[in-house]
Amino acid sequence: MSKEKISIIVPCYNEEESLPIFYKEINKVSKEMKNIEFEFLFINDGSKDNTLNKLRELAKKDNRVRYISFSRNFGKEAGMYAGLSNATGDYVAIMDADMQDPPIMIKEMYKSIKEEGYDCVALYTSSHDDYTFLRKIFTKCWYKLIGAISSTPQVPGARDFRLMKRKMVDSIINMKEYNRYTKGIFSFVGFNTKWIDYKAPDRIAGKSKFNFIKLFKYALEGILAFSTMPLVISAFVGLIFCLISFIAIIVIIIKTLAFGDPVSGWPSLACLIIFMGGVQLFFLGIIGMYLSKTYLEVKKRPIYISKETEKDLIQ
Repeated sequence: MSKEKISIIVPCYNEEESLPIFYKEINKVSKEMKNIEFEFLFINDGSKDNTLNKLRELAKKDNRVRYISFSRNFGKEAGMYAGLSNATGDYVAIMDADMQDPPIMIKEMYKSIKEEGYDCVALYTSSHDDYTFLRKIFTKCWYKLIGAISSTPQVPGARDFRLMKRKMVDSIINMKEYNRYTKGIFSFVGFNTKWIDYKAPDRIAGKSKFNFIKLFKYALEGILAFSTMPLVISAFVGLIFCLISFIAIIVIIIKTLAFGDPVSGWPSLACLIIFMGGVQLFFLGIIGMYLSKTYLEVKKRPIYISKETEKDLIQ
């Protein structure tokens, strides 16, 4: 009887310092899980440091190590999709190389799937002591907002670190949209998921690649990918302003006919025109964002382009 296999997907961007430490720890876990076969699939997302050379070295000394090196930086979402599409395991895990996703957790996650019947075991962080005050407020508001407007709400503090059965992985791969928001996709495909609360340790090396602006863009991507509520709100606000304008016209006509009250006050009129113009441009911008996402989907561009894999080392 063949062994079950776990594929470990590790998106990497400028992780030359973290890779040797991560490999050492995940290799230690694989030795402890003697009845399980492992493959380590690293995705080099256009790194500008020595990450690719580190991956080449690992692939040469360990035939379980595979890698895909992108032709440029396509982003973590593309990296995760590439990993899921190329993983061959019966179970697939997504992890970061910075050790904020402890490899030792794989043992507990696998045990939960095998003994408790879950399709997926995922981790979330309820405490954010390392966040700035502004980021804490933003994160809290974001999860409340997405929970209110989306039919696929996400667990607050959810991380990408999870172990999934092959059937769930195949369902995710079948969603081939170009504009990917994987946290939402995990929620959309469903399956029975166990959530484990843990405190993420500090990075062992390097710096986080996500700043506030990137996080804001990522949050916006989540809204556009899994909710059309902004379009509904824009239509609703437009209807309200139409009603207010109609009522205001009736009031002005009555005042003029009944009391001879002259219609005056161009400064207030100018302010109203500017305000209304701003509201219109704001909601046109929302429509434009949805239209731009549709435009990118219709073009059918590849989610990522592979420049090199471990197979090229054999040639």
